[in-house]
Amino acid sequence: DVQLQASGGGLVQPGGSLRLSCATSGLAFNDYAIGWFRQAPGKERLGVAFISSSETKIWYTNSVKGRFTISADNAKNTVYLQMNMMKVEDTAVYYCAAEEIKHYNGNYYFPRNRWSMDAWGEGTLVTVSS
Repeated sequence: DVQLQASGGGLVQPGGSLRLSCATSGLAFNDYAIGWFRQAPGKERLGVAFISSSETKIWYTNSVKGRFTISADNAKNTVYLQMNMMKVEDTAVYYCAAEEIKHYNGNYYFPRNRWSMDAWGEGTLVTVSS
């Protein structure tokens, strides 16, 4: 049973930093891509960053490039999202999700559509406010 658990959300001031963690279990970590999505109130859930567990592919949405860093710890089956220079507009519920990509034999691209993700973690609320 594939499970993902997101944590690390909280309240931070503009310009501050947070690190989100996505702990996974029940999956062959190397066969999956992990993505962070976020959903602001009244808006759709959108992809923020994606990583293949081997870190051969990484993608960021334009609004977070240069501020957010996604990384994977294969030993811990955990993916992190380091968020720096945070802005008010980063306020959202953040979700991590996993998609099995082994069957693509390397022929897949980021970002992944949220409908293609196989498993989701519970969201963690990030609030950027002074």
